[in-house]
Amino acid sequence: MKRTLLASFVISLSTMLTACHARGDENPALGNTTGSPILLFIGNGTSPGDVDALRKILTNANLQYSTVNSSQLNGMSESEIRNYRLLIVPGGNFIEIGNGLTASTTANIRSAVQNGLNYLGICAGAFFAGNSGYNGLNLTSGVRFGFYAAEDRGIRKAAVPIAVAGAPTLDQYWEDGPQLTGWGTVVGKYPDGTPAIVEGTFGSGWVILTGVHAEAPANWRNGMTFTTPVSLDSAYAATLVHAALDRTSLPHY
Repeated sequence: MKRTLLASFVISLSTMLTACHARGDENPALGNTTGSPILLFIGNGTSPGDVDALRKILTNANLQYSTVNSSQLNGMSESEIRNYRLLIVPGGNFIEIGNGLTASTTANIRSAVQNGLNYLGICAGAFFAGNSGYNGLNLTSGVRFGFYAAEDRGIRKAAVPIAVAGAPTLDQYWEDGPQLTGWGTVVGKYPDGTPAIVEGTFGSGWVILTGVHAEAPANWRNGMTFTTPVSLDSAYAATLVHAALDRTSLPHY
């Protein structure tokens, strides 16, 4: 069973790498005249390295996307946001992400998700999706996420084995990420059993949150030991994007 699942990951990755490159529009098309299904947030508080990693995942998966910074997103109405199928908020600093947006903007995003926009939050993007005290989205009906327990031991980044439902355990890059107890259905678990990846609905929107970075490139791994190759983690990152975009329920516990 494990060999079959590993093979499927490799086949998925091979498909991504042989696909034609998609174009990433640098500005959001108000009204989305480009037809991009994905809006990638690159504003205040986002990690440039994680933005670049996600660009690579999206491009290799042949997915069209547009990017939006904080001021641009602040200028978009709920209906303009809803012209996209998926909003991705990457890792970084969730306090700066929330504080860089107006209260009306986060209200617009929340309403857009409630009315059918899908959302993928990665690390800081997952914190931001919760009931953060820093202008968070509260897609979690009041649940506020805390850090994964490694933070309490003074660990700031590590290779962490994530038990993925229906698939082999994957060593994934973690850096100051949340554990996602209290909301959604558990897709992946940290070694202590707390949720690392969850999925669920908010109104009509489909939401996937992850406290780890499956999209992390090889140079993030310096000084750490991973048993999972970058190729398999990258394939899983693409799986998360597709599941969020297509409203697909992943295997879960």
